[in-house]
Amino acid sequence: MTPSTAEKPRVVTEHPDFYIVHKPALWLTHRVHRAGREEVPDVLGWMQRETGEPDLSPPHRLDRETSGLMVLSRDTEAARRFYTLFKTRLVGKTYHAIVRGNPDWQRRTLDAPLGDLGLGAANRVLMRQAVVPDGRPAVTDFRVLEQRAGYALIEAHPRSGRLHQIRAHLFHLGLPMVGDKIYGPERDAFVEFVETGQTPELTARLGLPRQALHAARIAFPWAGAQVMAEAGLPADMMEFWAGLNG
Repeated sequence: MTPSTAEKPRVVTEHPDFYIVHKPALWLTHRVHRAGREEVPDVLGWMQRETGEPDLSPPHRLDRETSGLMVLSRDTEAARRFYTLFKTRLVGKTYHAIVRGNPDWQRRTLDAPLGDLGLGAANRVLMRQAVVPDGRPAVTDFRVLEQRAGYALIEAHPRSGRLHQIRAHLFHLGLPMVGDKIYGPERDAFVEFVETGQTPELTARLGLPRQALHAARIAFPWAGAQVMAEAGLPADMMEFWAGLNG
């Protein structure tokens, strides 16, 4: 199954101060202006139009290809409070990912600094991150949920919020994510995607037309209570995983 921007965001939790929204894969968190590029739908703009609330704001973001749960604050005071929660790492986020490979561990904590890999003969992607000695501290807890046919379903809990943290850490562990154009086994897949778009041939090689990463759970304290929301694995990832039994 191929994700489609025809799928719309949906409100999972509505609170007087915020919304928790499920972002479909291939939707941006907020609008990005790119000269010469087709417009990509964004969750913030869609929710502002649907609710009539212009002050909605995302205190965090998900990559375009990542599906799952994200928060939108409803006013400036809530935005300020979320800024503090994220800065003090009081927001717990859990992700599910499908990776290539069979880890020989059930649980693993990777404490490895991340930074820019740098452009060169071995890297043609400016944004690619890597474990580097002078990188910024990054810690991710991993747990294997299931393994089949040379693939694994992994739960990831990032303790820090570095760019591409889960994807870069999984690549470092030798477990590239299915569908990942930057941290997959094909190092120039992203360059090919920029030049030709998402062709059927590229999808066939990568396994999915997007990275198999889903924000499955989010939890944080609010007004003396603990808020928690969950979202099950999306249809495209479920279909890929089920197909491995064939």
